[in-house]
Amino acid sequence: PAERRAMAGKAAAPGTAVLLVTANVGSLFDDPDNLQKNWLREFYQVVHTHKPHFVALHCQEFGGKNYEASMSHVDKFVKELLSGEAMKEYSRARVYLDENYRSQELFTALGSFYFLHESLKSISQFDFKAKKYKKVSGKEIYSDTLESTPMLEKENTFDLVNIHLFHDASNLVAWETSPSVYSGIRHKALRYVLDRIAAPHSEDVSYFVFGDFNFRLDSRSVVETLCAKATMQTVRAADSNEVVKLIFRESDNDRKVMLQLEKKLFDYFDQDVFRDDHGAALLEFDKELSVFKDRLCELDICFPPSYPYSEDTRQGRQYMNTRCPAWCDRVLMSPCAKELVLRSESEEKVVTYDHIGPDVCMGDHKVTQRALPPGGHLCSWLSDSRPGQVKRARACTRAVWCSDGGKYALPCPPRRPPVRGPVTSRPFPAGRRSPRPERSPASPWRTPRPPPPHP
Repeated sequence: PAERRAMAGKAAAPGTAVLLVTANVGSLFDDPDNLQKNWLREFYQVVHTHKPHFVALHCQEFGGKNYEASMSHVDKFVKELLSGEAMKEYSRARVYLDENYRSQELFTALGSFYFLHESLKSISQFDFKAKKYKKVSGKEIYSDTLESTPMLEKENTFDLVNIHLFHDASNLVAWETSPSVYSGIRHKALRYVLDRIAAPHSEDVSYFVFGDFNFRLDSRSVVETLCAKATMQTVRAADSNEVVKLIFRESDNDRKVMLQLEKKLFDYFDQDVFRDDHGAALLEFDKELSVFKDRLCELDICFPPSYPYSEDTRQGRQYMNTRCPAWCDRVLMSPCAKELVLRSESEEKVVTYDHIGPDVCMGDHKVTQRALPPGGHLCSWLSDSRPGQVKRARACTRAVWCSDGGKYALPCPPRRPPVRGPVTSRPFPAGRRSPRPERSPASPWRTPRPPPPHP
């Protein structure tokens, strides 16, 4: 599903600062009393530091593992973001939430937040149904089911896309081949999404895609490098002869265990290799984005792998031993969008691309942010207003997801969501249910096959 909203406006200042943030927040709803407090504090600190005029926050796994049980925590989290003291200067906001958790086929667990600073003047939002712009005021929430709405062609636009791609279900399966079978599934899904973004346009399209891509290091190559001088022991299940564990031991040094690998275990003896110099030595194994080098760009990564961090609030820098650490959470852009952001190589130095809360427990994913200061092409483009020229930005939420049960699906576009009233006059409603949307027979979405079981 996709949510598009076009906006046009004029800024009070000659430059408009932009902050793009992606956060997999599933852990926050398992321990809201501690993790949410840390998360919000670090997020507010980044907003205070960069003082952006426009903030786009893309959340994945919004509501946690059990959305229905977490709805009260969801309400509290949304209310805090919209009405908290730290965000008081953002007088207008639009929030898009997928609450259709009863539909296993269509539920995406995505949440997208867009905040407009009070200094931005004459901001309008395009109503695709009425086919005209309407003035943006107050703070509104669109919920239940994320929607696809028609695009207008031949317009000066850029897309903001929230995305959540498939995870690696088994470390053992990921290790078997290089590249892994999971990598191929992610490539297919991401290619489909990029084609959908560009489909209505004959010209080049400017878009930012930021979310949990679940990009993983090439597992086979990583293990061969980290355990180059080790011998491998294979452990099989007694009843099925299936491989259930791999143990890598040093050839000498009393055969010390270097790595233990199971379906959901990646226990390497020295985690510093993932933290030293921000894990730069492992970037050569971060290969999944290279397939899209002509369609997606990224600034240099100068932060450690963003997943899987410990959920222990006392260990903000510690990784869990469930998966090989990887840069899952990214902010990517099309080549045209890169031209909007950077006029020269010197400008790249003033654009921030980093983690939020590097030493604080933020859940199992670190939040990734890109801050664009005033003066860049994109920021100037947003703030420029000339007679007869309208600047439009579509806020899109596109989902590619996988359920815990292992069913892989690309959800089709369902119906248009209702508009929730401004939160200043109507509280965020809890417990509203919607009927399960029907799949359109003509929908181009397809359900790809899950990866094969481990032999």
